[in-house]
Amino acid sequence: MKTRVLVVDDHAHAREAICEILAMDDQFEVIGVVKSGQEAIEFTGQWMPDLILMDIQMPGMDGLAATQRIKLSFPYVKIVMITVSDDMFHLLEALKRGAQGYLLKNLAPSTWIEYLRSIVNEEAPLSRELAFEILKDVSLSTKREAAEGLTQREQEILGQVANGLTNKEIGETLNISEHTVKNHLKNILQKLQVQNRVQLTRYALEQGLVAGKGSGLKGEKGREETD
Repeated sequence: MKTRVLVVDDHAHAREAICEILAMDDQFEVIGVVKSGQEAIEFTGQWMPDLILMDIQMPGMDGLAATQRIKLSFPYVKIVMITVSDDMFHLLEALKRGAQGYLLKNLAPSTWIEYLRSIVNEEAPLSRELAFEILKDVSLSTKREAAEGLTQREQEILGQVANGLTNKEIGETLNISEHTVKNHLKNILQKLQVQNRVQLTRYALEQGLVAGKGSGLKGEKGREETD
């Protein structure tokens, strides 16, 4: 099945460029382009896209406010923020409001496609920078008893998610199938009552399952350095 995409950006050239990138992969079908947060909310209510590419900085209602409104009404929608800079404050705020991830506008089209595929498959890793910003922001209020309800294998997988590994990489590391990893993740999400990998990473950091910068958190930049 195709992934139905809404593109939200106040600049016409940016909207055109994003549509051209998405046209490179048959999985993605652009069903609409709008230029404001308010239009994005209205379009989503009428056409129910699967994925929204949302610019952060827009006049009127910005992408952060629109993301929060959309996720409250349509929690199933996956939202990826589109930005010209990796400003940690805005990116962390976007994740708090329900976004699944972000893309920089200057990245190569092939990187966009690979990342969006991982978002759709719910296996996109966090960058190490965002992971540590999440760690700084945690309230340390999560109960440790929930972690004790995980099996040893589930705790291993949770730690790998926090280290920025994809489902395929986790399977290779633990010598299990990718399908088995996905099933374990479903169980982990249900047990911990969280919704996505962002929240899982935050939980793992809260519980000390990843010990800090020396623990080898691996994100996009870590991949580039080791490839």
